[in-house]
Amino acid sequence: MPSKIEKKQAAAKLRKPPRDFSYTQNRELSWLRFDNRVLDEAFDETVPLFERLKFVSIFESNLDEFLMVRVGGLSDLAELKKQPVDNKSNMTASEQVDAVMAEMPGLLTRWESIFKSIEGKLDALGVHRARADSLTPEERTFVTRYFQAYVSPVISPLVIDPRHPFPNLRNGALYLACGLDGVTDEESLLGLIEIPASMNRVVEIPSPAGTYSYILLEDVILACLDSCFGSYKPLDRALIRVTRNADIDPDGEGVEEEEDYRQHMKRILKKRLRLQPVVLAVSGSLEKATLKTIRKALELSRRSVFTCDIPLDLGYVFGIEGKIPEHLRNELLFTPFKPQPNPTIDMSRSIREQVLQGDKLLFYPYEAMNPFLDLVHEAAYDPECISLRITLYRVAKQSRLCESLIDAAENGKEVTVLMELRARFDEQNNIEWAERLEEAGCTVIYGSEGFKCHSKICQLTYREGMALTRLTLLGTGNFNEKTAKLYSDFMLMTAHPGIGEDANLFFRNLSLGNLRGDYRFLGVAPVGLKPLIMRGLDREIQRALAGEPARVFFKLNSLTDREVIDKIAEASCAGVRVDMIIRGISCLKPNIAGKTENVHVRSIVGRFLEHARVYAFGVDSDMIYLSSADMMTRNTEHRVEIAFPVLDPTCRALVHEYMGVQLRDNVKARSLTSDGTWVPVERKEGEKPFNSQEFLLERAYRNAESATEAEPALASQSEPEPQPAAPEVQKVRAIVIEPEPAPAAQPQAPTTTPESNACHKKPAGKAKAIERHRPGRVRMGLGLIGLGLKTLITGKTK
Repeated sequence: MPSKIEKKQAAAKLRKPPRDFSYTQNRELSWLRFDNRVLDEAFDETVPLFERLKFVSIFESNLDEFLMVRVGGLSDLAELKKQPVDNKSNMTASEQVDAVMAEMPGLLTRWESIFKSIEGKLDALGVHRARADSLTPEERTFVTRYFQAYVSPVISPLVIDPRHPFPNLRNGALYLACGLDGVTDEESLLGLIEIPASMNRVVEIPSPAGTYSYILLEDVILACLDSCFGSYKPLDRALIRVTRNADIDPDGEGVEEEEDYRQHMKRILKKRLRLQPVVLAVSGSLEKATLKTIRKALELSRRSVFTCDIPLDLGYVFGIEGKIPEHLRNELLFTPFKPQPNPTIDMSRSIREQVLQGDKLLFYPYEAMNPFLDLVHEAAYDPECISLRITLYRVAKQSRLCESLIDAAENGKEVTVLMELRARFDEQNNIEWAERLEEAGCTVIYGSEGFKCHSKICQLTYREGMALTRLTLLGTGNFNEKTAKLYSDFMLMTAHPGIGEDANLFFRNLSLGNLRGDYRFLGVAPVGLKPLIMRGLDREIQRALAGEPARVFFKLNSLTDREVIDKIAEASCAGVRVDMIIRGISCLKPNIAGKTENVHVRSIVGRFLEHARVYAFGVDSDMIYLSSADMMTRNTEHRVEIAFPVLDPTCRALVHEYMGVQLRDNVKARSLTSDGTWVPVERKEGEKPFNSQEFLLERAYRNAESATEAEPALASQSEPEPQPAAPEVQKVRAIVIEPEPAPAAQPQAPTTTPESNACHKKPAGKAKAIERHRPGRVRMGLGLIGLGLKTLITGKTK
């Protein structure tokens, strides 16, 4: 007879059907395929040569973060007796680590080979990296003198023996390791030298005119290693670099009583440098005994040691870009591009007045961030502006935005800044800005415990007489002047009263630590965002089941949320066409018969980082939401995120056009296959190559030129006319999904519908048409008459 435990297990199986893994794949393996796609750009000979080298560096940087965060966290989970199981692949944590480690050697071999190939071609053109083992007599003389004058006084060689135990190797730091031959009968010892991070890593070497030669600081030390350890003779030598687990939960560490949260985060950052090693990278050749000594000290297995024959940490590549000889720059680099003015905004007029007249949509990096920056700067000195509120996640080190916030506080404005100190690897910069902002008089608050604030929202409030007006600025990317020139993102600038009221409530809730607000226009995670997306999908399912055309378009960075994946599969079963552009991870596999055959997934990796998130529903895209959030469980359930509707017809037309441009790409786009791999998009016979990013660059220049040419004609008119270059608007009513009231319980994931019933669930949801009224001349005229009557009665103009 079956035992009680077996009976319970059998009953559980009856209650909850097993998950369907036929159309899903593991997150970590999907991410590795994305990074391999980044490396593809280094192999693309249509990309300028030095730009290809930068992609090699980006691949390595991405991989470092992946190992620190994802593999580091999984390694911790793999130590548990009862390991959690991934709900997309049914793999345990240890199985996922095994799968990742099995993929690594092939990726690293590919990475090393393309680096050597590109560097060889650069050398032939006159951009030369000198190596310690191949210096010319002239180079050796220079390197020796440089070492003696600048490097030797700084380094601290260390001999590891019983009296000098193995030191803590800092996360990501470079060390020179070597076996040493003792002067006595002692066994060979281990020598270590930390490469000084305080010195310039790239050392320029004298070279003929029109060329550029350099040597890395570690190669300077390698070339002079024999003089570093006194009477000890180096037997072998290599550069080593330890990657440690950085998946540390600041909230899980606990804030000490009466401890400032900034001080708590500083303590966490120090701890990160000493967490458990994940992998060891070795560049060079070490004897087996030497390598074993290091590996054992770090408690790493053999599979966690990777060897190569190229520099470790290729971050230096970006530093030598400015040193490339002038006559080679056109050949080796992308044509320089400057973000262009937005054609619908006149920078000679008040930005505030223009936003009051109608919504504005900025599109980075093709258009400049200046309208937003100028608007905040205007507000800092505008006597009618009474408050500025903003959330900051990643801030530029030199931030004009933050300087304007400081100016506003010093000018007596009420300035509230939610600074997210837990933005991974930007913590220190955010801590420093938080301190500066607080010193200037800003009210600085931090994200709620357990929920990072990843939303991008700013609100400016003005008092006009007895009335308040609000401008709300919402973005898909950070308020960061640096990344706005590199990342593709949208920012909506609106005076819509409903969105403004929601934003006002959002900031009030943040200050109270309330994550459960009810919003009419905004979808706010961790409670309201995912249900909003699910109801949009349900509407299209209902249409498809009724025999009507139905379509969904998603543009996002990653898709991992199992509930959303299952809802997309349900939509596919119902006959909804689902087009998605996913730059990174896709745990959903398309084109699986009977499950996802109506799902089409593409990825675009190119000159700019695709970062915008777009959620559009309907064949005519009558519902368009932009968002800071991807469809990842961490975003939908464990962060504060915002999805916001695009209601203005001109702005909606711009987003709709952008969706079409991205779907036309057949140069940088890749299609996701049913086995989870990426393949180039096939071109139809006679179809011309189309690079969406290049098209958008050219269009930004054309729009700016059209706006400039129209300015003289506008100046001759007595009244300002609408700005030129706005695309033809869609004659479709904008729809907003009305969020359901938030439940009273604590935030938790909605109940998952069993996959076996995915294609039969009845859709639900309600939508309300919202017509956006733009202020016309009649309305403005009535306003002026009212202002005149007010002046006659009160004697005041404001």
